Amino acid sequence: MKSAKNGRDGRTRIVEGALRRFSQDGVSATTLASLREESGVSVGSFYHHFASKEHVFGVLYADTLRMYQEAFLAELRRHEGAREGIEAIVALHMAWCGENRERAHLLISERPPKRDEPGGTEVSDSRRAFFKQVSEWWRPHMKDGLLQPVHPTMCYVLWLGPANEMCRLWFAGAHHPTQEEITGLCEAAWQGLRQQPA
Repeated sequence: MKSAKNGRDGRTRIVEGALRRFSQDGVSATTLASLREESGVSVGSFYHHFASKEHVFGVLYADTLRMYQEAFLAELRRHEGAREGIEAIVALHMAWCGENRERAHLLISERPPKRDEPGGTEVSDSRRAFFKQVSEWWRPHMKDGLLQPVHPTMCYVLWLGPANEMCRLWFAGAHHPTQEEITGLCEAAWQGLRQQPA
């Protein structure tokens, strides 16, 4: 049922409110009372939709990860060249984080739910499917001697680790990345992932 107050249903209001609170205070410091206050729902309405704060976080994290992965894969598939793809993803990452700051903050700053926690199965399955699709793009470039054979975790760290650190500074208000710096992050990712000549 939608609220007459703002036309959004209780579940949507809880998720939107949780996104604001988690982004500002972090998940561990956010209380159930503050979630209800932020969303303007009653105790009964909250428990009608969610079993706990962790349940809200799991749903929100899984949904945010799906949004990010869809944008990532759509951008990656637009580029046939190895260097173009690597650099385009770094640029996409920075743009997506800038346009979705609260959701990006959640992905960068919070521990993802474990498989036995709310949202954990969805996150695990989503990651498996995501890495499979990235590997399908990666493999031909690796066989052509352009990209390194690299474990998914190491690939993520080399590809987006520096960009994530730049985003942390950005979100903390310590530094706003310039286009020149973003170009530098793109170049660094390529240099870290390309196969070096023998």
